[in-house]
This record gives sequence, C-alpha cells and structure tokens, in this order.
Amino acid sequence: MTSSKDTKSSSTPLTLKRPNTLELKKTVETGQVKQSFSHGRSKSVTVEVKRSRTFERGASGRMAEVRTPLGDQAGPAATSKPTSKPAAIAPASSHDDLTNAERAKRMQVLEAAREAEERKRQEAEIERERRAEEEARQAEENARLKLEEEARAKREAAEERVSETKGTLKKVEEEAVIAARAATEARKKREAAENGDVEDTRPNKLKARQRHAQTAVPSSVGEVIANELGGRVKQANKPVFVPKDVTAKAKAGDDRRNKGKLTITRALEGGEGDVRQRSLASIKRRRQKKLQQERGNQNIPVKVVREVTLPETITVQELSNRMAERATEVIKQLMKLGVMATINQTIDADTAEVVIQELGHTIKRVTDADVEMGMLGLEGNDEVNLIPRPPVVTIMGHVDHGKTSLLDAIRSTDVVRGEAGGITQHIGAYQVNLASGNKITFLDTPGHAAFTEMRLRGATVTDVVVLVVAADDGIMEQTIEAINHAKASQVPIIVAINKVDKPDSNPDRVKQELLQHELVVEDMGGDILCIEVSAKARTGLDKLEEAILLQAELLELKANPDRSAIGTVIESKLDKGRGSIATVLVQKGTLKVGDIFVTGNESGRVRALMNERGQQVDSAGPSLPVEVLGLNGTPNAGDDFVVVESEAKAREIAAYRGHRDRELAVAAAGRGSLEQMLAKLKEGTAEELPVIVKADVHGSMEAISTSLQKMNTEEVKVTILHSGVGAINESDITLAQSTGAMVVAFNVRANPQARELARRENIDIRYYSIIYNVVDDVKSAMSGLLEPEQREKFTGYAQIREVFNVTKVGKVAGCMITEGTVQRGSKVRLLRDNVVIHDGALKTLRRFKDEVKEVKEGYECGMAFENYSDIQVGDQIECYIIEEIAREL
Repeated sequence: MTSSKDTKSSSTPLTLKRPNTLELKKTVETGQVKQSFSHGRSKSVTVEVKRSRTFERGASGRMAEVRTPLGDQAGPAATSKPTSKPAAIAPASSHDDLTNAERAKRMQVLEAAREAEERKRQEAEIERERRAEEEARQAEENARLKLEEEARAKREAAEERVSETKGTLKKVEEEAVIAARAATEARKKREAAENGDVEDTRPNKLKARQRHAQTAVPSSVGEVIANELGGRVKQANKPVFVPKDVTAKAKAGDDRRNKGKLTITRALEGGEGDVRQRSLASIKRRRQKKLQQERGNQNIPVKVVREVTLPETITVQELSNRMAERATEVIKQLMKLGVMATINQTIDADTAEVVIQELGHTIKRVTDADVEMGMLGLEGNDEVNLIPRPPVVTIMGHVDHGKTSLLDAIRSTDVVRGEAGGITQHIGAYQVNLASGNKITFLDTPGHAAFTEMRLRGATVTDVVVLVVAADDGIMEQTIEAINHAKASQVPIIVAINKVDKPDSNPDRVKQELLQHELVVEDMGGDILCIEVSAKARTGLDKLEEAILLQAELLELKANPDRSAIGTVIESKLDKGRGSIATVLVQKGTLKVGDIFVTGNESGRVRALMNERGQQVDSAGPSLPVEVLGLNGTPNAGDDFVVVESEAKAREIAAYRGHRDRELAVAAAGRGSLEQMLAKLKEGTAEELPVIVKADVHGSMEAISTSLQKMNTEEVKVTILHSGVGAINESDITLAQSTGAMVVAFNVRANPQARELARRENIDIRYYSIIYNVVDDVKSAMSGLLEPEQREKFTGYAQIREVFNVTKVGKVAGCMITEGTVQRGSKVRLLRDNVVIHDGALKTLRRFKDEVKEVKEGYECGMAFENYSDIQVGDQIECYIIEEIAREL
C-alpha cells in the first residue's frame, strides 16, 4: 500500500527494471501550417506529425531505436515511403490527445486544402495555355499581313516594271526607226560611191562603215531590239532591218539568245528578260492557217454545220450528241441564257433552238404528230395499176319512206322483219352482184332524227347518194337533212320516188317540192336523175340500177388494189364471243388476214374477215365492206382504218392518238366546268339527271347520247356519266349506285354478276330496243325534276265592318263575305281604296267563338292577319290560294 501511494505521488515516469525491455516514449512532433480558404481568408493551424520508429539490433544483440532528426524524416524518406504523414490538424492550443473523429475531420480539411491548391494550379495552367495560343494567333496574323504587304509590294513593283518596259519598247521602236532611216541613207551613199571610180571604192566603204558605226543604235538598245522584236520592226507595214551592235556578241556574260527552255527555277529567279512571249513563228503559222482556211484548203479541218432534228422536249445530253458538240459547251450556252440545267435535265424546244443557233447549226423542228407521217403510204402509188371499182351508194331519206325495203328488193332479201319497231337503227353495208356481172356496194342509213351522225358518216364515204322519197308523203325533215349532207359531201344525187303503187301517190308533187331545195330533175330540164320505183311491187329497180351504174361510169371510179389497205369504220360493236368487231369499208388497196392496222385510238392484227352474209374471206378489195376481227378495243364509227408495216408503229400511233384525245377531253372538261360555274353564279343551279348508256353498236350509243343531250334546258339537264358498247357489267352498276344514275340498256343485257348486284342494291336497269321509248322515258324523268309551276287561284272577297281589340290576340276584323268563300290558311291581300297595302297569310278564321275551315258568301266571320294589325273599317280583303302544277318538257 505504501509503495502504491509513493508511486502516485512521485513525478518520475514508470519504468520496468527488467532486462531487455523497451522504453515507451512520445512519437508525435508538432509544427505550424498556414491554411488558405476562399475569398482570401487564411488560418494558422498546428500539424502533428507521427514519426515512425525504427529498431536495429546492436552489437550486444539487444534491439535499439534508431533516432533521426525531424527534418531528415520529413525529407527523402517521407517522399519515398509514406512513413511520415499528418496525423491530425488542430488549433495551436489543442491538447495532444485527439479522438478518431477529430482526426478524420482534420484530415478532410487538409484534403480540401490540397484539392483547392491543385485546382488553382490547373486554372493557372489553362490561363497560361490560352495566353500562348492568343500570342501564336496574333503572330500568325502579323505574318499573314506581312506576306500580303510583301505580295502587294511585289505586284506594284511588277506593274511598274511592266510600264517601264512598255516605255522602253516604245523608245526602242522610235530609235529603231531613226536607225533604219540612217542605215537607208548610208546604203544609198554607199551605192552611189560604188557606182563611182574603182580606186575610191574601199576608202568610200571604210568611210561608210565608220559613219554607220557612229549612227548605229547603242549596244544596249540593240540587245533589246534583238530580244524583244527579233531584229525586225514594222514601219509602214514593211519589215525593216535593224542593225545590231557587233560588240554585243563579244560580251562574255550575254547569253540571251541561247538560254534554252524556261524552267520553274528560272521563272522564279529570273528577271524581266525571262518573261516568255508568243513567238513570231507561232504568229506567222496562225496567219498562214487562217489564210488557207479562207482560200478553202481541204487539209485544214473546218467546223461541220449539222441539221439538228429538234422535238418538243429534249435532254441536254441528247442535244449535244445531235450537234456533235461537247456537253459542257451546251451547258455554257444555257448558263448564258440564265438556264441552270444538268446534263440529264430536259429543256423545251424554244430554249434548245437558241442554243443550236448560238453554236452555228441549223434546226429542223418536229412534233409528236410526225409519227402519223407516211402511214398512208406514198401518193404516187395510188395512181398506178388502177382498175375500176364498184361504186359505193348510200340510201338516205326520211324515216319509214321505204329505204330498207328498197334495198331488200334489190338484194332479194328480207331484212325488215329483223328491225325492231319497223325502223333501221344500224348502218348496214352490203355488196350486190347484179345479173350483168357488175357490183354495187350499198350503205343503208337510219332515217330517224336521232341518227344524224350516221347519215353524215354515210354521206362522207359514199360515191353516189340515192335519196328515197315516199310518193304519198313528200319531202320531210330528215329528207331535207339528207339533201344537205349530200350537198356538203359534193356527191351526185339520184332521187328514187318510192311507193308509186299506192293509190294516193303523187310523184309530180315530189318533183315540185324538190325544186325548193335546188334539185331539178331531168323531166324539168335539170341534171338530177329521178326514178319512180316500188319496193313492194319490185318495179323500176332495173332502171335504178342502170342509173347508178351510169353515174359511176361518169365518175370513172378506180382504185389500186396492190397497195396497203385504207378504209373507214362504218360501225363497231362488242361481241361476247368474238370481242371487238368493226365493219370496215375498204377504199384503197386490199385488206388481208394478218395485216397490222391502226384505227382511231386502237390497233391490232386482222385475225378474220367476214362479209355481210357471215362468210369468212381471206381478203377484201376496194369498195368491199367486211367485218374485221382482232381489234384491241372498240373504235369509234367514222375512224380511219390504215394498214401499217409493223406492230411497233401501230402501237406508237395509237398511243399518240389516245394521249391527244385525253388532253382534248381534259381541256374541254375544264372549259365546261368554268362555263358551268359562271352559269350557276348567274342563273342558279340546274337539276341534273345522271344517265349511263350501254348499246350494242357505237352508232346507236352515239345517237342516244346526242338525243338525250338535246333535251337539256336551263332548269334540268341530262348528264351522261358513262357510255359504251357491250353488255352491262358490275362496274356500270357500281357507278350507278354511287351516283344514283339511270341505267339505259339498248339492245344489250346485263351479265349475271351485274344483275345480282343490281338486285341487291336496288338499281333499276331499263332495257330498250326502240329509240323512241328511250327518249320518252328520259323526258318523263327530266320532267319530274322540274320545279312545279305555282299558280294563284282567287277564292273570295270580304268587307271589314268592325274592328275589335282582343286580349292576347290583337285587332280582329269583323267581316262580311261579299263574294266567293274564304278558307282557313289561305293567302290574303288588304285593299284600301283599291290599293294593296298588305300581302300576307290569314292567321285565324272564326264564326262567333269557334274556329272554322271556311266561310261562304253572305256570312259574317272574324279574321286576323299574321304579323299585321293596321286594319280599318271599310277595308276590303282579297283571299286566294297557291296551286302547284307539274311541268313537262
């Protein structure tokens, strides 16, 4: 116990007295460090450094601590090995004993200080690099400006040298002229001296040489002349010799004449004398070449002027190829015109024409229509190997005048029974073999008013027109039209007065009526053949045939059968089993099976030829009508029929015609739309009846469309959405469903699919075989679209006897019916002194307290007006109603 108290009270450290024990001593040393913060703040802190203790075994075998000074420990050893590191950061007054948290906090502060120092160092480095780059850029800019200044100075110096050289050359020329004159005078004196005594010749020559040496151009001037002008100058368009200084040749450093080729080094290092110029020899060759070209030397190549075929549009490459010019030259010319085009772009014909003219070539303009050139063959072929051909006769006249019956009598056939309604609705073509061996081709045209286009087409392709007039009916409307068509076609007319066997026939009256239309028959002193015939009794037919053959003989009808066929489409139709069929009248040449042809917008190859009897033939000569099979589509009646040499040309011509017709249709539709818009703005919107027309042949379809469009008025019109040849198909029914159109089928039927679709969609298909019924039904449908006519009907008069004021009603007139009756809901006019002051509707009609339907004459009633109450005693009321009456076309 005593020993423990003595230990606590003693100040000496505790030691162990055992041998080979280690003594524990303090291993921490302190130091002052100044710490910097942001915004210029700083703080002094005490840094404790923990020293590492190193022990070594001594000579006696005991371990001893190796002690080193603090500075040496923080020096190389500290940097190479992390044995000495900051242990803690604390204020100077802090105690040596620190907790782990304080040590960690102080280490964080020290790390932040180190990062701030590193960041400052990096910013300083970046600023130093930026300043270096700025200085380099400034130096580069100064160098560039210096180079530009030096280049400008060199350029000015070069210009100054050029101007000095020009002045020197001018001065040299003047001196050369003076020297030439002096040399000429010296030569004259020398020649004069040589013509004198022989003894004085040499002294005179010596004197002349001395005088020449005194008047010669200085050596430097002579050198300039020799190098710049080649020893010659021009004076008065004549070469004059310029003497050179002989002493210049003896100079050791003068090598102007034999410098050799101009290299890059010599060009950069040389002075004014090294500038190469165009030699006199090259100038001389150029003049000689130009002179030979002017004289027409064939050895010199001359630019070839070409005829350039120019279509409506052309590419730059194709244009350059046709001119045999480089494409770059063409593009340059386009750029001069302000057109920026590449080699593959298309330019119009006008721009290309300017380019061709600029390059010195000639132009040949062509169009797309040139594909049709030459398709009819050479004109000279039509005038060789001509043989007589049968005449083409068209039977024309009014409806039901016996045209088809007369033709049947001639053909000994009965076609009338096959016609619907007893009228001809198709154009027929037949060739008749007479007993005499002659042949006549007949065209039978319809007489109905709707078939104007057919009659015009028949009159166009015919040689003779036979005008059939009924003896009991006389000249009618379609007869006059047929006369006009025949006159317009400038073909001879033969009048056949039919039905002369009837009791009421009067042929003389027909002849008299023909005079009104400038047709004078032979019986009256004219030149028109007139034959009286009877198709039913078969009388006068031989005379009619003789008249036709006589007229054909006068016309001298001939054709060349040994050329490609040319004809006209008389009629076209679409057959279910055979496809598109066209009735063609051959006018020139011979049509054979296998020929390639073009007709209108269609092309094809002849697969088969059928005559009017349904017999298949191998060929068809002039004036023979045949049915042609093998068309790609159905052509229009009246189109030309031409045989061409290849399918490619046929397709090209058909494609061009189709494109042309589509453009015309679009243009016409655009014009129609504008006109319709203006008409609607001016007159109001018209009601439209959409119609789809399908017929068996093109002529019937054309006639129906024309007849329907003629019925158009300002209030209602027919719009033909689609028209075609052939049976009704599903697309027609779909179009009718979407537009609400009326489907008209003329001599055709709908296929099963179309019938099922029409039944399902409730589409009405109207079938017709007579054109009268088509026109009547469409007219009735159009009449239903017309606004009904409103007509005013007077009912009675009433006299106002008293005026009453009724609550919630207003003024009510007590009236007496003086004439007629007054009905509830009728229109009224209020008359005061026989002047209308109000026109409106009747609001109420009462007798006593009851509302009544009408009040008759002689009874009293009460009446009130709608929106009007200015009534007085003595006014008269006029009552009337509006009736709507259906209108018809």
